[in-house]
Amino acid sequence: MTDHPADAPLCLPEHKQPALRVMPMPADLNPQGQVFGGWIMAMVDIAGAIPAHRRAKSRVATVAVNSFMFKQPVSVGDLVSFYAKVVSVGRTSVTVDVEVFAERGHEDPVVVKVTEAVLTYVAVDAQGNKRAIPAE
Repeated sequence: MTDHPADAPLCLPEHKQPALRVMPMPADLNPQGQVFGGWIMAMVDIAGAIPAHRRAKSRVATVAVNSFMFKQPVSVGDLVSFYAKVVSVGRTSVTVDVEVFAERGHEDPVVVKVTEAVLTYVAVDAQGNKRAIPAE
């Protein structure tokens, strides 16, 4: 994960494709009028599973949320981009770093980093048993 000075303008990561992009809807709001943190956590899990699945060459199951930090709230109308990359591979597990950015404002758009997380997935076979990850 990268740190960024709070007062510097932020842009989406260059030369990277997001694992997932989604716009939250009114049904995703908590009672305070912001997007429910559980919705963001679910999307982070999906985004992280994509590169884990590709690297494991099989189904994966989430086994740990190593860290999860909410930095700013997400609102309805924000376009939320989830960038995920594999940071380590073990015998049966894959650890993925996920950074989440929101593009907000239509007339004067800004990008803000809203969440960052590190998750670990384990490769599983068709019966749900752990399996070794093939060498690249």
